[in-house]
Amino acid sequence: MTRMSKVLLTAAALTVITSTAYSQAPFEFNPGTAYVYSGRGGLTAMAMASAPKNHAAMMKTAQKISNNTIFFMQGGQMYMVSGTIDPTGNYYRQ
Repeated sequence: MTRMSKVLLTAAALTVITSTAYSQAPFEFNPGTAYVYSGRGGLTAMAMASAPKNHAAMMKTAQKISNNTIFFMQGGQMYMVSGTIDPTGNYYRQ
């Protein structure tokens, strides 16, 4: 996995984690905004350059995230796993 895709995955996860706990409201990424995970739980949102060349450069190494991907922190590290979490917080592998 490329560094940029790890950064984007981490950013998504931290955003979800830092939002209201167990919120049923979906988190939505905004077009034109990059979410950057900097480690130790730091998450930054910043405007992306809108030039097609910038977008093309990112898309060369970008990877899609599959449905039901869970991001979580453990021991100061970011992890991801496929599955679902029920309303009580229990994880189920798909």
